[in-house]
Amino acid sequence: MQSRTSQGAEPGSTPADIESGLSAALTSVTAGARRRALRDGDRQVDTAHLLHSLLEYEPRVRSVFDGGAQIARLLGYLVQRSIGYGLQWQGTVEDSGAVPLVAAAKETFLSPAAAGAMEAALERALLRGEPQADGVDLLVALASDTECRAVEVLRRAGVDVPVLLRRIDAEDACGRDSGAGLRV
Repeated sequence: MQSRTSQGAEPGSTPADIESGLSAALTSVTAGARRRALRDGDRQVDTAHLLHSLLEYEPRVRSVFDGGAQIARLLGYLVQRSIGYGLQWQGTVEDSGAVPLVAAAKETFLSPAAAGAMEAALERALLRGEPQADGVDLLVALASDTECRAVEVLRRAGVDVPVLLRRIDAEDACGRDSGAGLRV
């Protein structure tokens, strides 16, 4: 994916703005994504890093996928990013066009697309009447940005992204905690 982001460009929200609206579990997901980005040698946390951490740390997020085989395929693609799949992303900043870019001298910890997903997750939580976003809010935000790296990984792993979004919405309409989770 070719980045449209100039050196040092970042979204409008600061890390403190975003992190204040995250549940404790989502704060752990973000920290895990940051560690993964550092290990991978990436400048910023992108949407694929966030997806990887969601799958590792959030049981409810894992429950919306079609069992262990689909999770294994997803994690397989995500693990390969530093040794093959995803090498085209190295050294680039992810910008799916989901958020307007603001030029600034300092670097942010989130790519523009990841920051946009975090902001969308917070908005989704507020619409549900919750003060903080959770893992499913972030998954929906990631899956809704059809041009982000997380959606590329989902598609390559055989996930029908529109079906995933419809099923999560249906579960939300019936109440978040009803049932053991939906399968996609």
